[in-house]
Amino acid sequence: MNQAIIEQKKQIIQEILEKIEKAQSVVLVDYRGLNVEEVSELRNKYREAGVEYKVYKNNMMKFAFKEAGLEAFNEYLKGPSAIAFSMEDAVSAAKVTSEFAKANDKLEIKAGIVDGDIIDVEGVKALASIPSREVLIAKVLGGLNAPISGFANVLQGNMRNLVYALNQIAEQKQA
Repeated sequence: MNQAIIEQKKQIIQEILEKIEKAQSVVLVDYRGLNVEEVSELRNKYREAGVEYKVYKNNMMKFAFKEAGLEAFNEYLKGPSAIAFSMEDAVSAAKVTSEFAKANDKLEIKAGIVDGDIIDVEGVKALASIPSREVLIAKVLGGLNAPISGFANVLQGNMRNLVYALNQIAEQKQA
């Protein structure tokens, strides 16, 4: 085999390996049956969510997953495979993939990886059901804000009572 081709393959394997290591999560899909429009729509949805989507040869992915210590993931690398790397949060790739698969039954979820653990189709769907990081932060902040606003309402009520009581005392003294 030509040395240039070998080097090119090594670079591809290294690229996949780096993405695996940097990703918060990974979702593997079978895109067979999707037309060009549907694939473009899927790519756009991934892009909007900050997810990298790429089609690699299964052999290249097998070498990368083996090198990453995830050789068991290779059992899912059969047939046409594309991979989505969620770099910003662990939920994005699973959420976009699951939502798209509901509308397009041709897209098949094969498996995923979260925190170095391999998850099956049900695991990817469960991951997709988790609210995004932004939603979770908003809920926590809303929960923290609720006691403060409740306290302010109580304080305001107590101040009103205090003012009323002081007015009553002042009126009694005048009389």
